[in-house]
Amino acid sequence: MSLLSLEQVSVAFGHNPLLSKISFSANAGERVAIIGRNGAGKSTLLKIISGEQVADEGVVRLEGGMRLAQLPQELPDANEKTVREVVSEGAGKAHELMSRYYKLLEDLDTDHSNELGDIQVELDKIQGWDLEQRVNHMVQRLALPAEKLMSELSGGWRRRVILAQALISNPDVLLLDEPTNHLDVPTIEWMEQQLQQFRGLILFITHDRRFLEKLANRIVELDRGNLLSFSGNINEFLVFKEKLLEEEERANALFDKRLAEEEVWIRQGIKARRTRNEGRVRALKALRVERSERINRQGNAKMAIESKEKSGKMVAEFTQVAHAFDDKVILQPMDLVVSRGDRIGLIGPNGCGKSTFLKILLGQLEPAEGAVRIGTKLKVAYFDQLREQLDPEQTVAENVGEGKETIEINGQNKHVIGYLGDFLFPPERARTPVKALSGGERNRVLLAKLFTKPANLLVMDEPTNDLDVETLELLEELLMNYDGTLLLVSHDRAFLDNVVTSVIAFEGQGCVREYVGGYQDWIRQGGKFPSESTSQTDDVKTAKPSVVAETPKAPVEQKTAPKPKAKLSYKLQREFDGMPELIASLESEVAALQEITAGADFYAGDAQQVQDTLAKMAEKEQQLENTMERWLELEEMQNG
Repeated sequence: MSLLSLEQVSVAFGHNPLLSKISFSANAGERVAIIGRNGAGKSTLLKIISGEQVADEGVVRLEGGMRLAQLPQELPDANEKTVREVVSEGAGKAHELMSRYYKLLEDLDTDHSNELGDIQVELDKIQGWDLEQRVNHMVQRLALPAEKLMSELSGGWRRRVILAQALISNPDVLLLDEPTNHLDVPTIEWMEQQLQQFRGLILFITHDRRFLEKLANRIVELDRGNLLSFSGNINEFLVFKEKLLEEEERANALFDKRLAEEEVWIRQGIKARRTRNEGRVRALKALRVERSERINRQGNAKMAIESKEKSGKMVAEFTQVAHAFDDKVILQPMDLVVSRGDRIGLIGPNGCGKSTFLKILLGQLEPAEGAVRIGTKLKVAYFDQLREQLDPEQTVAENVGEGKETIEINGQNKHVIGYLGDFLFPPERARTPVKALSGGERNRVLLAKLFTKPANLLVMDEPTNDLDVETLELLEELLMNYDGTLLLVSHDRAFLDNVVTSVIAFEGQGCVREYVGGYQDWIRQGGKFPSESTSQTDDVKTAKPSVVAETPKAPVEQKTAPKPKAKLSYKLQREFDGMPELIASLESEVAALQEITAGADFYAGDAQQVQDTLAKMAEKEQQLENTMERWLELEEMQNG
């Protein structure tokens, strides 16, 4: 039986339907990713499921006795409560009763026996006496600093605390809205592991593609008020969705052709009008209504960076630069050259010193040791993850145009409303105050404002937060084609892999090294975050004494060459000899399945059969890839 079901649920704001009679059900063990464009209604759907918002029509059912918990998008307050207190609050009524019970016990001057008795009965009913034991278990499981104050914790650790708060009630359904926002990579990977162990139902919204790939086993897309459900991973879904859109475009083209033909017919001469078929006229009116009600897919943003004269070939150079605050080492002595055209990603735990490093590199902060040489003709544009460059009381147009109706883009004047249309802001939305926008829309406003500034050095601090996948991919393409220099701070692993040409990794104790390639290349070269970053002592704001003059360890690239591998055993030789035949067989199977899926009517068939065929094809392709890798491995062993 389903833990959760929605039947014919509809929600609209004005004339815009967010949800149009959608139906949906989900079971325990499913990890459902809710995807869609910014403004498609994803957060609204979660609010309806949680009961925060009531649907205009339809029914939401949570199986009787099922418990629901949420991980809010906002970080909890950095207040003076202990971690233990905040986790305990997630138990709801049990926490309130236990708090009241202990408070009454402390009041020795008054007889509270009757109220204490009532509380005991209530606690017996909800099995609340084991709350302290459950809190201790959760604190231990998530390795939380139980007695630390929330004000002593960084954002990443406060996020861990509210996850514990959500899990303490042993929920059957867990709702997550952008759980990875503002988290560093170690914390994101930690959260992935915790959620993969959750046995209930998870519904989550995320734009972190790597997080989505690792966690989701079912995809639900909201598109123009409709819901499309797909059992499988995101890559299989994207293939399926692309075929559906092709079919939709073909169907719309046929419909529009038929409508055009009927419009020509109705406009024929007097004779034709006298003898026209009234049924055909009614059919034409119905076609017109159907066409007027069609909701077209939202287009993609059209971004372009305002060009500027080239900077000097050398952007910045470090010579044995080192820095520390009090006894906390930010940077051990290092040499670095940033050249024009470099696209460099900065990776490391929150609080490791990335912002300080950027200030030193840009000449905004004098290092404690060493020399920094700044290049010539630099024009810097800065993207701030906190969006402090935006005035929430002003409209989108006022923020971007800075009081002017026209802006100059690549030497041409353009009306600010037309320019914002390229960033998916229609005129009425462009005149909306920034404070009324969603997180993704605010990021688009900041990008629109940023790209009006001529720049040859882009500094971007977490530009991907809240952006939908289509806008992310467009931003990736824009940055890859950017002919200036890019310094990118991001915890989006896929974005880093797709954009940067090298990474500067903060590996703990002030050790900062540069690696060629993106995030996965750093991992392959032996890179890893400091072990302290996942311990209680790292994010808690305490200093870590170290010696600034300590020499960094040798780069990973200088590893000694591995020893030659042994010759193949009899068993491995037999496996190797059978590989060509197995590969040929798998290639034939994959080719046959590809031919089936390429058929014109394949996606018009039964949806379940389509999914099964695509899943089988993906399985065979993966099997073929694994077999090829094994064959190459055995061949290398044989030649070793």
